[in-house]
Amino acid sequence: MAKVAVGDSLMPQQGFGEPAAPRNRLAAGENGRGPNAEVDSSDGSSGDGIKMKKELGLMDGVAIIVGVIVGAGIFVSPKGVLLYSGSIGQALIVWILSGVLSMVGALCYAELGTMIPKSGGDYAYIGEAFGPLPAFLYLWVALLILVPAGNAITAITFAQYLVQPMWPTCEPPYESVRLIAALITCLLTAINCYNVKWVTRVTETFTGMKVLALLVIVAAGAYYLLSGNTELLENPFENSKVQPGFIALAFYNGLFSYSGWNYLNFVTEELKDPYRNLPRAICISMPAVTIIYVITNLAYFAVLPPDVMLSSQAVAVSLFFWSHCY
Repeated sequence: MAKVAVGDSLMPQQGFGEPAAPRNRLAAGENGRGPNAEVDSSDGSSGDGIKMKKELGLMDGVAIIVGVIVGAGIFVSPKGVLLYSGSIGQALIVWILSGVLSMVGALCYAELGTMIPKSGGDYAYIGEAFGPLPAFLYLWVALLILVPAGNAITAITFAQYLVQPMWPTCEPPYESVRLIAALITCLLTAINCYNVKWVTRVTETFTGMKVLALLVIVAAGAYYLLSGNTELLENPFENSKVQPGFIALAFYNGLFSYSGWNYLNFVTEELKDPYRNLPRAICISMPAVTIIYVITNLAYFAVLPPDVMLSSQAVAVSLFFWSHCY
């Protein structure tokens, strides 16, 4: 026999033969669905599905794409692109074409996002096309391999740039970089588990730091060029590598920096008028990111000789050290 504790709500319960009272909207937080969830009652039934509120506008979509793409890649990939391109001119072409290819892929995803207007990105599209099992397997591969590997690269890059100023003329200790990267990963994981507001503040802080770092790099390169130091750009296609294998590896390094162009599709349901704003956000953000990357690499190439850039573990740190010492 069921017991009723003191303070339990003694409300009439719905019987087996009684129809449920229709409700068009769930209250905030009811049944654990949160304030952004609402019942889809467009077909006259109640409780058939939950959809997110459409609160993201065009500029929000642009900010999401730019914020996700601009990350560790622009501080890591320039070395690899130059190594397999062989020349400054060919490296810049690879950066431009990588942006074009990424934009084509993003527009294809935009078509998927408008045909299948569901949040979840790859998981939603694989589930719609091939069923729940392949989608489930993809999700587990992403959670166990793809995302952790990307986060590890980002953490190691951050640690490398953090300790490189202490060893400006040589490579920092291997163990120190890995231990700091592991500590940063554990710290960010704890913040994500503890408080969502803290996560937002940390994300905004690091995004601002990335943008500021790129602006400082571009400003340093522009100042160096305007001072008349253009000798490194006089023969831009010298020593170019035209073998297909080298070109493919150069594009691999360049495309890594553009990864993240599909992230807006993960929140398609929350985007206002996705049929218009999704492709518009892509058409605004991808050219902007491409221009930022090309200008940043031009600043690298204007200041750093190719051999110095290829031997550096932290290109941006080497740029400031070289510009001040030489």
